[in-house]
Amino acid sequence: MEQNEQEAVSQIYEYAAHLLVKEKKSPDEVIDSLVEKGLDEETARIVVDNLGTHIGDAKKKRAQKDMLYGALWCIGGIVVTAVTYSSASGGGKYVVAWGAIIFGAVQFFRGVANAS
Repeated sequence: MEQNEQEAVSQIYEYAAHLLVKEKKSPDEVIDSLVEKGLDEETARIVVDNLGTHIGDAKKKRAQKDMLYGALWCIGGIVVTAVTYSSASGGGKYVVAWGAIIFGAVQFFRGVANAS
């Protein structure tokens, strides 16, 4: 019996997560859908609140990862540019790593925007 209860809870959470994430329903719409499926309103609110917390945590982790990798790409591009410019100071050629710098900056600021 305990296994069936765990499966039922898992299915409820999967259904609610699908509505929130894939179908982009509001929390109130998801609560209403869960109530229509037979859950009481209090339990439906708990499910949606728990999912909201987990989704928020996942978004923050993703934003932090974007900021880290964006900063690394941007700094790496700046370092490559500075090193090649420095070694070409006597009249040689150097590389301006625009792609890495711009890509890194965009990814970093996307992370900053998503962190808030």
